[in-house]
Amino acid sequence: MKTPTAGRVLGDEEVREAADRLLGAERSGKPIGQLSQAHPGMSVADAYAVQREGIRRRLAAGAVVRGYKIGLTSAAMQRMMDVDEPDYGHLLDDMFVLETVPLPAGALLQPRVEPELAFVLGRDLPEGGITVADVLRCTDFLLPCLEIIDSRYDGWRITLPDTVADNASSARVVLGGVPCSLRRLDLAALGVVLRVNGRIVESGASGAVLGNPVNAVVWLANALAGHGVRLLAGDVVLSGSATRAVDVRPGDHVEAVTEDLGAVRTRFI
Repeated sequence: MKTPTAGRVLGDEEVREAADRLLGAERSGKPIGQLSQAHPGMSVADAYAVQREGIRRRLAAGAVVRGYKIGLTSAAMQRMMDVDEPDYGHLLDDMFVLETVPLPAGALLQPRVEPELAFVLGRDLPEGGITVADVLRCTDFLLPCLEIIDSRYDGWRITLPDTVADNASSARVVLGGVPCSLRRLDLAALGVVLRVNGRIVESGASGAVLGNPVNAVVWLANALAGHGVRLLAGDVVLSGSATRAVDVRPGDHVEAVTEDLGAVRTRFI
């Protein structure tokens, strides 16, 4: 049975307590049990309320929203989670890491890595009814990207509301440094290879992301518009992974190579 997506079930105090638990898990490095088990009727609307509460607190502490990530964009992942649309999370300025700066694995709980495309906007998108043409017109350039996801839940045991509440399992972002124009790129047919310590561990094609990564950005823009939020010039949007996520450990060197966009690399210490 699909998780209910309409209507709030949790009260405001329960939302604040849920945000407390997730932030506490991140700070302590100790995963928690599923929120969906503690609140069996928890809806996706509740989960986004928890996510927004967590982000509100981070912004109050000085963080800045720099963009968004889209998850559950492949048919396989949607079948696994029994959903029929993606989810999204916020990207904050302290999540971005340079390729040349090693990632301390101990700062994360259960890191996994995914190869993605990052859309960098050069213009504000319209306030609603966003189309593929709007996204193409307003995107300044693409970058190859590694998203490091993490879960504040024990053993990555999650349902859709759990991951949504956990800011869509966001953790870190590593962007490649060579921008590429969208012109003359077939965004639905870009090959992607993910290597760990020089060995190919995953490969795929960008068409696994809702048929075309542009479709994912369109979905996000319209989903945000429902909350009165626009995608703006300068925003970075991670469109979703063309492969499964791969566990990483201290000492791992990770590289993603995307056809026509080049490579992006990081290492864990």
